[in-house]
Amino acid sequence: MRRRADSMALARAALGALACLGQLQLALAGSPPRQQFVAPAPGSYRLESIQAAPDGEVLDTDGAAWPLRRYMKGKVTLLSFIYTYCVDPVGCPLAFQTFSDLRTRLLATPALARRVRFVSMSFDPTNDTPSALRNYAGPLAAPGNALRWHFLTTRSVAELRPVIAGFGQDVSVTLDAQGRPTRLYNHLLKVFLIDARGKVREIYTTAYLMPDVVLNDIRTLLMERTP
Repeated sequence: MRRRADSMALARAALGALACLGQLQLALAGSPPRQQFVAPAPGSYRLESIQAAPDGEVLDTDGAAWPLRRYMKGKVTLLSFIYTYCVDPVGCPLAFQTFSDLRTRLLATPALARRVRFVSMSFDPTNDTPSALRNYAGPLAAPGNALRWHFLTTRSVAELRPVIAGFGQDVSVTLDAQGRPTRLYNHLLKVFLIDARGKVREIYTTAYLMPDVVLNDIRTLLMERTP
């Protein structure tokens, strides 16, 4: 078990070292990553605790305000930041397609799906209002789904920025003519895997966001004993 864990750590380190090159290649090609390796079996490795997921106040698709921690604990959570209008093939659409693929696989085992949640949170509360997110999500956000997929926003960029900073998500701020912040602009896709205790256990970038890998990481966390 120890050797397998060490091997997994070395493999992830090697892939991380290639991530910058991979992202550059993907950006030039404008295409999603292709998996060219077999993902390690669930439970054959351990995902280390990276940091605690931050808190803040968010709005759901009905406009109700909730603490972000409501969506960070009790289940394994997969979170990404999005724009509803993003068309970059290696940006938000890639995250959406990966989430959709994982959703289909997890729903094949409803008992497993009920222990997982997805969160898509907007970078742009000015445009991505609760009603805009409700239209964007459609039936994916239905409360009766075995796997809940939450689409969240905030009241303002000012309320969003501490959440972004807490996750370590790279952004810049777009200002209006009066110098007021209007939205956060991001070029680097990150997806965060959070355990049931609210700890970030993995951060995926474009070069490593592959359904087989993410699914096995989710299963690995679900196999852990939660205190």
